[in-house]
Amino acid sequence: MKNNNVALSDLLQVFNLVTTKGSKTEGNYEFQGIKAWHDFDGYTCFLGYKDLTLTLLFHGRYTFDFQQQETMDLFLSKVNKLLVAEL
Repeated sequence: MKNNNVALSDLLQVFNLVTTKGSKTEGNYEFQGIKAWHDFDGYTCFLGYKDLTLTLLFHGRYTFDFQQQETMDLFLSKVNKLLVAEL
């Protein structure tokens, strides 16, 4: 799995977009195919897209877990489009 560098601030902004503009079902938010959720205390946040899970950790670290590089590429494309639309 190839890991791509993405600005943490951009990922947090996408998390915020999904949780504020998305629809909530079963404790998760979903907006334009991206899901967002957090653990019980809010210190660890997650974004999901197809077979990809992004874990945003409390101290400014994050990790990607995915099966297909294509999924990662599509996710990053969606992230970029969401960020551009918010400008």
